Amino acid sequence: MCNVCGCGDSRVEGVAHGDHHHDHHGHSHHEHDHHHEHHHNGHHHDHSQAQQVSNEQPVVIHHHYHHQGDVHHHVHYTLPATSHHDQSHSHHDHHEHSHHQPETMAKGDLHYGKGEAEVHVAGVSQRQLLTLEMDILGNNNKLAEHNREHFEANKQLVLNLVSSPGSGKTTLLTETLMQLKPQFPCAVIEGDQQTSNDADRIRATEVPAIQVNTGKGCHLDAQMVHDAYHQLAMNEPGFLFIENVGNLVCPASFDLGEACKVAILSVTEGEDKPLKYPNMFAAADLMLINKVDLLPYVDINIEDCIASARKVNPNIQVIKLSAKTGEGMEAWLNWLTEQLQQRQ
Repeated sequence: MCNVCGCGDSRVEGVAHGDHHHDHHGHSHHEHDHHHEHHHNGHHHDHSQAQQVSNEQPVVIHHHYHHQGDVHHHVHYTLPATSHHDQSHSHHDHHEHSHHQPETMAKGDLHYGKGEAEVHVAGVSQRQLLTLEMDILGNNNKLAEHNREHFEANKQLVLNLVSSPGSGKTTLLTETLMQLKPQFPCAVIEGDQQTSNDADRIRATEVPAIQVNTGKGCHLDAQMVHDAYHQLAMNEPGFLFIENVGNLVCPASFDLGEACKVAILSVTEGEDKPLKYPNMFAAADLMLINKVDLLPYVDINIEDCIASARKVNPNIQVIKLSAKTGEGMEAWLNWLTEQLQQRQ
């Protein structure tokens, strides 16, 4: 279950799974009692589990490694078990607050993000959601810091590319790689729910890429990036691009160890997206306004779009470009090389 939107098919339970443990890359992880490895149709499958924050909060991640090194993840979360002392209070809390009442706005509109957790999941109290979010993000952020240590030690500029589906992320990335690869080592971690389509497009540029499929998951997390990074085995200074799952909501909350988040917004999406999805644009260092070659055909005010982004993030930088025509690409490439030089 995503801590932000509650999506996915994972169960929310009051009873924790049993304790598990194994070691991977020098980190504390957990192993299924039925841990096994097997080969099927040329694919290698490895089932392991991510780091456990506490005995009451297992975060279970199944990894399937496919023939090109791509990784498919299945994620399951459970809520922390409560002590006997807390059970009566939790029982009361469940009845009082599991049905979070939305705030009624003007014209009868309903806002479910006004509670403590700023999110609503049917049947789960605000207290439980806060506990779950703190545990998940706390565990994620520890591993993100470990990723960042790797990236900084190798003097790599790691960028987390975030956008809605259809913004032109992959086309922009392939064009960027064609410009950068003659001068700098480059690699890509591709995030999608299913298929290796985008990674295959990247590999066509002869740049190494690992596809991470998240299944019903709506974002990449630090564990997924950690696993993919070790599959890439990129040790030299250069660029690592992480193309996140197309989603302007959940990826905003997850640090992957990157240097910057880059939000890509196409002109076809409208100027109000930074106000509709403020967390993402608040978390981004740079906004790329893509597909400016379509401006004669769409109804958008670019300056209003930039003003909207700066309402939620006064420090956000903005570059207008078109991956198709090349307009603005020089400014984007200059920004990239300047950022890399700062890490040398």
